[in-house]
Amino acid sequence: MQTSLSLSLDTRRVRKDNSYPIIIRLGHFQKTTSISTGQSVQEIYWDDKKKQVRRSFKGVKSVQFLNNLLLSELAKAQEIINRLHFKGELDFLSVKQLKNKIVRKSKYESFFEYGLHKANELREAQRFGTARNYEGVISILKTFTRNKNLNFNELNHDFLQRFEQFHLAKPGNSQNGLASYMRTIKAIYNKGIKEDIIERENYPFYKYQIKTNPTEKRAIKVEHIKKILELDLINEHSLFHYRNYFLLSYMTMGMSYIDMAFLKKSNFVDGRIKFHRKKTSKMYDIKITEQASEILKFYLPKKKLNDFILPILKRDSLELQYKDAQWGLKNYNKGLKKIAELCSIEERLTSYVSRHSFATHALFKNIPLLAISSMLGHSNLSTTQIYLKSLPNDILDGYNKNLVDL
Repeated sequence: MQTSLSLSLDTRRVRKDNSYPIIIRLGHFQKTTSISTGQSVQEIYWDDKKKQVRRSFKGVKSVQFLNNLLLSELAKAQEIINRLHFKGELDFLSVKQLKNKIVRKSKYESFFEYGLHKANELREAQRFGTARNYEGVISILKTFTRNKNLNFNELNHDFLQRFEQFHLAKPGNSQNGLASYMRTIKAIYNKGIKEDIIERENYPFYKYQIKTNPTEKRAIKVEHIKKILELDLINEHSLFHYRNYFLLSYMTMGMSYIDMAFLKKSNFVDGRIKFHRKKTSKMYDIKITEQASEILKFYLPKKKLNDFILPILKRDSLELQYKDAQWGLKNYNKGLKKIAELCSIEERLTSYVSRHSFATHALFKNIPLLAISSMLGHSNLSTTQIYLKSLPNDILDGYNKNLVDL
């Protein structure tokens, strides 16, 4: 192993009290650097042969305790080096990279501080939705810990189980809501592993399984879609736009609410809608059908190229526009509840229903699953299968009859 550690007095940097910093001298492949211990003594009190503070030093209550502390810091650094050597990673690190690993591992960093730091990075990258998720879960965890700090090493399997009990004990909280929090915690923790904040061996999700309950069926029958289409509403009606949003989503391959909100006149080119999906950045290129064109006729005229088509986003900055969309979504779902009552639809109507209904009805038309997945913009088929897992029994019975009717 071409790596060494030793305690040393850094006589290049004198402090106001004429003391010098006590450092850990790190040597790695004939290159050296220093690691601060946070301690300092005058040169006459440093025993360079024994690499320790002399007993005559009066700057602390116990010199023995100080020397033990320094040896402890040295041992922690050596433990990190030994672990990297055992994993076969040590020889492939520069001295600077090795120092960063030792410095970061010499103490565990706050999960809260790190999570908020990553949330700020997400905001700078204009990923406001994910940033809010990070901030939200940290706020919930702070409530659980009663505002006490949470270090990475404290976020273990036992902590996750206790947080689970805390969440589910509150009336109205669901298993799926807990799963959403846990996925966010897992995402932050994984980033911490990648950035060497915490060792992968400490990963609490090796043992903890994130559980979910089957969600209620979100797709509605074609007959109900027709009822919504035939609902006679004047332009000034409070539900007019919400009815249009729902139908427009269904008629544009289940376009999500957030994507509809950010549609601009410039996205409409030669009878097609071209845009990047907000969630995945996947490019969409959708032909505008006659039915969708009828709805869009109300919104497109007199709009400039950079104008939003739908009256959802009101403010100028992107972050405030996301807040407009969030507020608009709440009102949209309230409006859909009223539309369901007007159309005598017993199923719960939400913004997701149009998307799930499109996927389910596409399957009814024998459109291949791979094509449906592509139309929805899913990155893998498993996500699409979740959309389609609750098919009506009569459809399943029909499929079964086709198979056994030899």
